[in-house]
Amino acid sequence: MANLLEGKTALILGVANRWSLAWAIAQAFHREGARLALTYQGDRQREVVRELGRELGALVLSCDVTQDSELERLAADLRAAGGGLDAIVHSIAFAQREDLSRPFLETSRSGYLVAQEVSASSLVAVARALVPLMSGGGSLTTLTYLGSIRVVPNYNVMGVAKAALEASVRYLANELGPQGVRVNAISAGPVKTASARGIKDFSKMLEGVAERAPLRRNTEPGEVADTAVFLASELGRGVTGNILFVDAGFQLLGM
Repeated sequence: MANLLEGKTALILGVANRWSLAWAIAQAFHREGARLALTYQGDRQREVVRELGRELGALVLSCDVTQDSELERLAADLRAAGGGLDAIVHSIAFAQREDLSRPFLETSRSGYLVAQEVSASSLVAVARALVPLMSGGGSLTTLTYLGSIRVVPNYNVMGVAKAALEASVRYLANELGPQGVRVNAISAGPVKTASARGIKDFSKMLEGVAERAPLRRNTEPGEVADTAVFLASELGRGVTGNILFVDAGFQLLGM
């Protein structure tokens, strides 16, 4: 690969630490020549993300995607820093731990709404606030998982939120297409991240995928990151409204 994103400016939302998929994507974008901006939420993440941002020469900004005022401020900060965007990566999801560990039927009303707000409707809010910065078109990519279309034990309310996220991808792709903005999702196989540890029996999930997936292994963060590069680059210029599986082929299995 050689500078596939040279001259492009990318915003990556959701870098939490060195084990997050968003960080792998940020590294791949940097490798391919993109100018980067990263966001963090709250004081707890601030210093970690700032340190990571320094490694890539990235602009680091605060943003809570559940607050329209903060998204508007983020857009203003990006304009002040140099203007437009060519790519946005939305790598944000959250569900209350208790709603992941108990039967879906027992999901609390508040837990359901939190998962939907942070994991799904935030994509729409991000697009509304930041697509105006994509005057020359661009790419908006989010991350999803097989639990959106199949029942995955202990994924519960997050699976329902990811289903809403994927539907949002399709509707946004249709509405933003005339502006030259492509909207896609990457459905990654299970990867060891800090957030994944909140899923009960996650280690067993990893073992099961490695045993049964056609490639007989788990997904590597770099594979997800390279797919994000493809979608943000000119190589992906004809791809929109798609869910791209990067899961060692596990999604094709019937049993």
